[in-house]
Amino acid sequence: MGERTLNLSNLQPAQERVDRKRVGRGPGSGKGKYAGRGNKGQKSRAGSHKMRAGFEGGQMPIHMRIGKLRGSTSKDAMPVGPFRTETVPVNIRDLDRFDAGAEVTPESLVEKRLIKNTKIDVKLLGSGEVAKKLTIRVHKISATAREKIEAAGGTVELLREPKVRKKKHHKGKPTTAAAKPAAAADDTAGEPVQDAPESDAAASED
Repeated sequence: MGERTLNLSNLQPAQERVDRKRVGRGPGSGKGKYAGRGNKGQKSRAGSHKMRAGFEGGQMPIHMRIGKLRGSTSKDAMPVGPFRTETVPVNIRDLDRFDAGAEVTPESLVEKRLIKNTKIDVKLLGSGEVAKKLTIRVHKISATAREKIEAAGGTVELLREPKVRKKKHHKGKPTTAAAKPAAAADDTAGEPVQDAPESDAAASED
């Protein structure tokens, strides 16, 4: 047989079309009395499948049941949120990979594969010992690490100046020691001034 020519007389779809179920048309529609929604409940109502993500049917959701993140309230805290701080710790025992007189910076720490990248501040900690003279340029350093670096003849330069904490002024009642003199002064101020006793000479003249 030759090839069949396609025209409007023999045009037909690749597969037979199946009519969709017309829901909500009663028991004889093919979908039953309740049109596939069941009897009652939330999912039998209109708009029931447009619930927000994390909705648990009115139950206390998981994000409110778990513990909350606590911590310092630094404005530039990253990446956990606006109220957390984070630094990449590097111990001085890891600085053995550097030669004497080398300069230790975040970029050189990446080259030595001590940290992954320079996106997060680096803090040098004092675990271990160092016997080489190194020039340290990091964001933060502990007091122990600074002492050991300087004892070995090295120098430390911070890439970010430490923040000075402001002293909190407590507004309350004054201390008892400070309140007693003030109370004594108030008592003396309220007492009437007594006349001085007359002298014996004035009494004799009368």
